[in-house]
Amino acid sequence: MDAHALLLFLGVDLLLVCTPGPDWLYIVARGLGQGRRTALVAVLGVCAGYTVHTLLSAAGLAAALRAVPALLPTLRWAGAAYLAVLALTMLLSLRRSGGELPEARPQPTTTVLRQSVTTALLNPKGLLLYLSLVPQFVDPAAGLPVGTQVLALGALNVLGCAVVYGLVAVAAGRLGASVGGTPAAARRLSAASAVLLLLVAGVTATA
Repeated sequence: MDAHALLLFLGVDLLLVCTPGPDWLYIVARGLGQGRRTALVAVLGVCAGYTVHTLLSAAGLAAALRAVPALLPTLRWAGAAYLAVLALTMLLSLRRSGGELPEARPQPTTTVLRQSVTTALLNPKGLLLYLSLVPQFVDPAAGLPVGTQVLALGALNVLGCAVVYGLVAVAAGRLGASVGGTPAAARRLSAASAVLLLLVAGVTATA
């Protein structure tokens, strides 16, 4: 694998990362409803999830998923169900508390990290990246082990996600702060965040 191949992969990967999808909507939902800090923690969790994808792919997960195609839709539906549960939990909390939604305040960092890592692990877009795009840039004759090449390409993907999603998180956090200064506005943003998560679940289920 040469520098030209790495740059070409980075360009294609950034184009995909910059295309709004489940990750974008998830991070925007966090930023609008819970602020910039929580959204950035969500970005960290998503990147950690994709780091796990990279390690598993280097160990042979991509080959296993190609060999057993039924695993991919199973993971897709599991991811959609997980996001739907998060959204419904937020809506039920809003209803039970009469509008004083606990999620309007920042959640514990460990909770956001755990939820974000799980979301990334079950995101079919991330899985398909390692199934379809990464293998096209792996050259068995390049002199490097295939696993090492997958690790390098996966690291570039994680780096691109960190930069682009970080910018999305900051923008969503600022927007949420600018329109959520009153309790009523905060409740509306929390409800909008839950609806966005339901949208992400729908996009994930139909991806």
